[in-house]
Amino acid sequence: MSETLEKTIKRLRSSNIELEKDIEEKSKTDEMRKQFISDVSHELKTPIALIQGYAEGLVENVIEDEESKKFYAEVILDESNKMDILVKKLLELMKLEYGKNSLNLTRFDISELISEVIRKSAKLFEEEDIVINFKQEQMYVIADEFYTEQVFNNYFINAIKNVSVIDGRKEIEIDYEKIEEKLRIKVFNTGENIKEEDINRIWNRFYKVDTSRNREKGGTGIGLALVKAIMQNTGNKYGVENKIDGVEFYFELDLEKGLS
Repeated sequence: MSETLEKTIKRLRSSNIELEKDIEEKSKTDEMRKQFISDVSHELKTPIALIQGYAEGLVENVIEDEESKKFYAEVILDESNKMDILVKKLLELMKLEYGKNSLNLTRFDISELISEVIRKSAKLFEEEDIVINFKQEQMYVIADEFYTEQVFNNYFINAIKNVSVIDGRKEIEIDYEKIEEKLRIKVFNTGENIKEEDINRIWNRFYKVDTSRNREKGGTGIGLALVKAIMQNTGNKYGVENKIDGVEFYFELDLEKGLS
């Protein structure tokens, strides 16, 4: 009798634990959905208004020359692309923040990844006459290659957008630093320092002081928030430091020998 009762109690406890997990999961999903809808609604107002305005101009023939019509069409296409990128990044951010994505740890050469990002972004920094200082040195790490590229790419594009001439220099410098069993990747750009009161706030999505939100430069305003979510999932350090002549962002990865 007591043995049967004990088994029944154990089953009830087990069922209760599963029920609590289901409720917690549902609560997280609901919160994620509400946050996503709120963010999308907030950020899509401007591009939707622009698309609507220029589309109405085309429909109502407010312009007649072909060059202006082409410009109107390009604005509509550009804003549509921005909306697409924004929604995709928001979905990725939500998954990371609510623990929906798992890391795929592999061994790869971080210097090759960095070189490829620089190569793909050449048009951006060459047009602005920015000097890139990076010495490729074979360095193997254990990390999620896809998310590592997202982190570095966000830092690098952010540096391109914010670099300015200081003491005759307009440079972006990418460097490594070994810290015990970690590798710190540093992305420095000459330019203005970040105000101390903004150092922690820049990691929040859509934070207005973040100049990467400048629409003319194509920012979505969630790049650093995505970095934060990725790095918190890895458990490694990340951050930003003001230097005398610029700003340095950094993040850490496990060196190959650091994986047990």
